[in-house]
Amino acid sequence: MSSSRPDLSIMQWRSSSHSQNGGQCLQVPVQPPAGGMYVRDSKDTSRTPIVVSRAAWSSFVTAVAETSGNLSS
Repeated sequence: MSSSRPDLSIMQWRSSSHSQNGGQCLQVPVQPPAGGMYVRDSKDTSRTPIVVSRAAWSSFVTAVAETSGNLSS
């Protein structure tokens, strides 16, 4: 992953449509920057997001989809 971090203040974030505005979900960028997937807590958006590799994110989404049914990444 790249060592330079993008400007988080200009990122647009999205939450799962399954969260039903409950505020208890993860958010990811609408357009993820190169170098990794940024993930943040929807309840505390002021905290620094964690960054995982795209491969790790893909594996996570696949595992969730396999146990929860149809899921788009």
